[in-house]
Amino acid sequence: MTITIIRSAIFIVWFSLVTAVLAVVFLPAFLMPRAVTMHMARWWVGLNFWGLRVFAGLGFEVRGTPPGKGVLIALKHMSMWETMAIYYLLDDPAIVLKRSLTNVPFYGWYLRKARMIAIDREGGAHALRAMAAKAREQLDAGRSIAIFPEGTRVKPRRPPDYKPGVAALYTQLGIPCVPVALNSGLFWTGPMGYLKKKGTIVIEFLPTIPAGLPRREFMARLQNDVETATGKLISEGEAMLAAEGLLSPAQVS
Repeated sequence: MTITIIRSAIFIVWFSLVTAVLAVVFLPAFLMPRAVTMHMARWWVGLNFWGLRVFAGLGFEVRGTPPGKGVLIALKHMSMWETMAIYYLLDDPAIVLKRSLTNVPFYGWYLRKARMIAIDREGGAHALRAMAAKAREQLDAGRSIAIFPEGTRVKPRRPPDYKPGVAALYTQLGIPCVPVALNSGLFWTGPMGYLKKKGTIVIEFLPTIPAGLPRREFMARLQNDVETATGKLISEGEAMLAAEGLLSPAQVS
């Protein structure tokens, strides 16, 4: 575990330097088309994923085919890793995120420039309507819409808690939905996500759920598809960590 702590610390330094330098270097992006901001985001993620692999020994594998534009993408959420991977793996997505993030210096400014969909989690039905309206604007602009159905990070093997926002987007936008499973929470872990364990995060793009299903049927299928696939990926990841001595065999399900 000591080596994991040291390697994680080195990555944190790398992450901080890359973030600080690019935040300043790309300030002129605010005067350029939005596409420049998205390009900058891919550079930022790419450099950090390089550091993650080199310094922490943590890579990733993509299964399935990342979708193109014009669809709803519903991702399992376990760590910060997937919030970065979205920019790297998807083609110009409009991401649903909590409004408070847009107030973070530099990071929040870029989120606004990128025209992400910021929502008030406590806004109730009004917030859902506003979210759907903003999503429609970005969909009409030729983008895909990405959302974390549980609204927040959930640790591996914790009971799922899917919120109504994803169903609201699915029904009101009338577009197919691509479920996404992953096991990042096994490797990007610890207090404040500090620890980065050696291994391979797997993100899996599952078969598309067609548009037009009744709300309850859609929610049941989405949760079943994501949770079933996620459970398999977690078991696979636990076995990998146990083989590296980073997880006790007794902890493997």
